Amino acid sequence: MTTQMVTYKANNQEIKLSEGIVQQFVTKGNGQISQQEAVNFIQLCRYAELNPFLNEAYLIKFGTQPAQMVVGKETYMKRANRNQNFDGYEAGIVVQRGDEYVHKTGQAVYPNEQLLGGWAKVYRKDISRPIEIEVSMQEFSKGQSTWKQQPGNMIRKVALVNALREAFPEDLGALHTEEEPNPEVQNQTEIADVTPQSGKAEELLAEFVPEAAAEPIEVIEADPFAEHLEADSEDGEQNGNTQP
Repeated sequence: MTTQMVTYKANNQEIKLSEGIVQQFVTKGNGQISQQEAVNFIQLCRYAELNPFLNEAYLIKFGTQPAQMVVGKETYMKRANRNQNFDGYEAGIVVQRGDEYVHKTGQAVYPNEQLLGGWAKVYRKDISRPIEIEVSMQEFSKGQSTWKQQPGNMIRKVALVNALREAFPEDLGALHTEEEPNPEVQNQTEIADVTPQSGKAEELLAEFVPEAAAEPIEVIEADPFAEHLEADSEDGEQNGNTQP
């Protein structure tokens, strides 16, 4: 038995989701989602008014492991900005310079510095003190190429989304980003077949988000796991293997 089509609005656009649509167009990974996982994801999108066809939310499913529902940092910022009590934020990284520990704004790490973690402060108009979060590289870094190439950016983002979640639990409490490890999902970096199971993004928007066909919309195609496909491709070329 499959789920019925669910229709709701996100950013004044009509979104239609069913189990088949979620599996084929929204799920990343090599696993087959269960009906319950599809229902949970659809209800999350409906409640939080998320548009999965713009990558505001998607599922990651590896084999028979539990599916992971994730959202992008931009979604966190949109939700925070909609809250009348949001009063801005500060974020940066924690580095060590010799014997000194420094909280820096931004994300640049200089040659004489060792990156230790990230920090963020989120301000609410109805709370006298900011919500402060500090996270460590050791806890969150997955060792993937993105973390190696942009460690400051990644750990700063983790700190910021955690601070936003604590500041606005009613808006963001059930949402998690791809940078945050899921203890129920193991060996994420070992799965190579993790591309979105979709056709052309423009065709999907036209079919499932009718309003989008009337005007240009920027479609975010970023895949947090695409690095593994690139790595596999490079290894294949080095070994003389090609794929048709």
